[in-house]
Amino acid sequence: MNYKRIDLHMHSLFSDGELLPSELARRALVLGHEAIAITDHVDYSNINTIPEISAAIDDINNNWDITVVLGAEITHAPVESIPDLADKARELGAKIVVVHGETLNEPVVEGTNFAAVNCKEIDILGHPGLITREEAEIAKKNDVALEISARKGHCLGNGHVANIAREVGNDLLIDTDTHSPDNLITFERAFEIGLGAGMTEEEVLKATVENPRKILKRHGINLWLFHIYFFLFY
Repeated sequence: MNYKRIDLHMHSLFSDGELLPSELARRALVLGHEAIAITDHVDYSNINTIPEISAAIDDINNNWDITVVLGAEITHAPVESIPDLADKARELGAKIVVVHGETLNEPVVEGTNFAAVNCKEIDILGHPGLITREEAEIAKKNDVALEISARKGHCLGNGHVANIAREVGNDLLIDTDTHSPDNLITFERAFEIGLGAGMTEEEVLKATVENPRKILKRHGINLWLFHIYFFLFY
């Protein structure tokens, strides 16, 4: 397949990841990624650190043929705080805002999925576990994409998420939630993960190609224009 990978859920050592933004981007580029979002974990203790990686992201985007996007993942926060944290993340420059959903692998506060899908500043509900039909319908209304996760443990709900999304018509993404070098995957591997979740080939292509581009375009990031600019001036 001649598609490049887009992954909108990754972590650097600015939260609990193992890699500097530059190394994360370099490894992603070598594996055939077109774009990544660095979405480090935040709550009120560290949300003001979001701009700290902006200089590194600008340096990468100015010199390498990969688009790196500043983001944030609101993680294990009180459900009441999610809307304000999302607003604050946007103010600090985050283009992609993820909420750490009610994965089957961690004791996420009940109600997190509901709070996330009701917040129009949220782009992605990460690994939403046993998301309900009602929550999925609200997510569709508010343009919150649901995630099929490549990450161990978080992937336990993938089949359920894929089925609910098909019934409701939600946009899906296939992301890695990368924390370490071995978490990065190729486009082909992402395709297999989608098929393993019970998605059709058409659904997987939409989740890996169309839907991430749609989210990026919503925030003014046009990958086609970016690559023309890169090759003309670098």
